[in-house]
Amino acid sequence: MGVGGEKFQLGTVGALSLSVVSSVSIVICNKALMSSLGFIFATTLTSWHLLVTFCSLHVALCMKLFEHKPFDARTVMGFGVLNGISIGLLNLSLGFNSVGFYQMTKLAIIPCTVILETLFFRKKFSRYIQLSLSVLLFGVGVATVTDLQLNAMGSILSLLAIVTTCIAQIMTNTIQKKFKVSSTQLLYQSCPYQALTLFVTGPFLDGFLTNKNVFAFEYTPQVLFFIVLSCLISVSVNFSTFLVIGKTSPVTYQVLGHLKTCLVLAFGYVLLHDPFSWRNILGILIAVIGMGLYSYFCTRETQQKPTDASPQVTQVKEGESDPLISDSLNSAENGGAAADDEPLKVPMWSSKYSRA
Repeated sequence: MGVGGEKFQLGTVGALSLSVVSSVSIVICNKALMSSLGFIFATTLTSWHLLVTFCSLHVALCMKLFEHKPFDARTVMGFGVLNGISIGLLNLSLGFNSVGFYQMTKLAIIPCTVILETLFFRKKFSRYIQLSLSVLLFGVGVATVTDLQLNAMGSILSLLAIVTTCIAQIMTNTIQKKFKVSSTQLLYQSCPYQALTLFVTGPFLDGFLTNKNVFAFEYTPQVLFFIVLSCLISVSVNFSTFLVIGKTSPVTYQVLGHLKTCLVLAFGYVLLHDPFSWRNILGILIAVIGMGLYSYFCTRETQQKPTDASPQVTQVKEGESDPLISDSLNSAENGGAAADDEPLKVPMWSSKYSRA
């Protein structure tokens, strides 16, 4: 593949590794903050994450560690606001649904992303990729899904959360390629809008879900320490999210997200002695097999592309990208699309389980 291909592979591996390590670390930190110390205001905490991320990137910009590259302001604003909306919808979905139904909502993001990319981008997923994704989703479902209790409001919120999250992650990839901006440049410009959206709505949303006031909480030195630590780790989480989606694809990012879920489950069992069953172990093993198959088939198909390249492929690529990019950006300008994490998918945690 040459030196350029090797550098790309190393950069991709580094982005994936950074995303896994930072996400698992912030889950550990937030479990301590929420489970042990009782700070359960997830949406407000996420707004602080984004604010600290923006401040960190601004310092990096002043130090000339990256170049500021402004582009369409309405696109950035719509993209940032929708990212914030998707996080709020995921929190509401968690509040109105059972644990099992919420996990099903997370699982539905991958097939929804595949459908959207197939319909609008005319992107083709081979049977091998589809098979590996099916194995992965089945394994994660076995490991995480418990009860399934349906209600009208919860179902509507979950549907909205799925759609906004999928469009957000597709847009993250699309905007970077359309405007030729790096993950850092896009994150720097969209962060203020995401943070402002959640900063304004967070206290009300958290109050509605927890019946507690974030401003009335007793902020002990220990609580403040974990909040600051969580915010610092979130800089790496947010950056790696944009980096992974930019270097790979929204589907790959979701696959990585399920790997994190399996790692968090394993961590909770080994170190925190959380309840665990043979069903959890079996599900994780199946999910790992699915992830391995997905990685193998993606690598094999990527290596075959240079050989199969032709003028017709180039024409198809041009034809399939322009229409959807325009539609996506128009959607963003009207309040359209956003992460995940989480989403940008910014991670959201609760005292019982976590999403990174």
